[in-house]
Amino acid sequence: MGDASSPALRRWRNWVIRVMQEPVLSVLVVGLLLLQWLRPQPFAVLAGRVDWQTVATLAGLLMLTKAFELSGCLTWLAHRIVHRVHSERALAALLAVFAAVLAMWLTNDVALFVVIPLIVSLRALTPLPFRRLVIVTALAVNAGSIATPLGNPQNLFLWQLSGVSFGRFVIALGPLAFVLMAMLLVLIACVFRAKPLDLSGDRVELPMQRGQALVAAVLFAAFVLLADAHRALPGLLAVAAMLLVMRRDAVLRIDWLLLLIFVLMFVVLRSAAALPAVHDAIAHARLDAPLRVYAAGAALSQGISNVPAAILLSEFTRDWRPLAFGVSVGGFGIAIGSLANLIAVRLAKAPRMWLPFHLVSIPFGIASAAIGALLLHVL
Repeated sequence: MGDASSPALRRWRNWVIRVMQEPVLSVLVVGLLLLQWLRPQPFAVLAGRVDWQTVATLAGLLMLTKAFELSGCLTWLAHRIVHRVHSERALAALLAVFAAVLAMWLTNDVALFVVIPLIVSLRALTPLPFRRLVIVTALAVNAGSIATPLGNPQNLFLWQLSGVSFGRFVIALGPLAFVLMAMLLVLIACVFRAKPLDLSGDRVELPMQRGQALVAAVLFAAFVLLADAHRALPGLLAVAAMLLVMRRDAVLRIDWLLLLIFVLMFVVLRSAAALPAVHDAIAHARLDAPLRVYAAGAALSQGISNVPAAILLSEFTRDWRPLAFGVSVGGFGIAIGSLANLIAVRLAKAPRMWLPFHLVSIPFGIASAAIGALLLHVL
């Protein structure tokens, strides 16, 4: 009996340890306990604060992107792409564009889980400016993810909240993503050399399950159409059922902690916004003009990250476009502005990353904030 139960107990213990090591989750749990002590709310009220449509959309995308990852098609494609370049500068530009395109459709986190390990593997083949490549990749996924509702969690939330179509969202946010990517490519041209690159040592054949990748692509397109029609929950159930039959670990191995964090963000931040002191403080900011909403989103993101900033400020404004602009540029600057920044540095496992990261990200964030304000005014 003891032997049979020990693997389950070990998995449970490891999960608890992992939860305790997630600082964002720990802060949210403490925040929830504090709020319940200050102003107790029944479970039904807390559950009602969650935007379940957004959570269902995020869950479906996590399952589908995990199916893509397990099929091997993303890694196969990445290796095929990088073997088309011949210099450090071209490699950096190509990786940035590849990461940005992936982020547009598969979220910025998934793009990092594909591109950063690729950079690590390429470093084993040839000398590379590793830290600089990691930094520009983090900036690229944040910039590319702005363009579509699927790019990052705050876009998913604001898309569902606004009720606008997929196409209208892209038209509204696409110009900002395009200009920021152009600025990033100029930065890459300045900080990377045209030094010749030799990747001829990479001869490993990468397997890809084409049938699984094709099914995942079809399911992905169908799920996006359902989410666009605000039918994400039935779409999630259909996707989960098909993947459990086809590739069950695409459902079982998604980032469940990310979903839990997102649910708790809704509960904690909307409960905090309902407190009289917090409500009055934000209300005094008078978010009655687009530029004020934009500035609030950009500034608050630097303190609590852009996903919580979007959720919190949505309680005080329905002007979704300047809010989306603000939290988008708020992802640059200080690393906490976007969880993708923290993920990129954690995946790189390189010492002394924070100083060089901020030496690039903070000036880029200041320039992005100025560009975002200009585009918001003229478009």
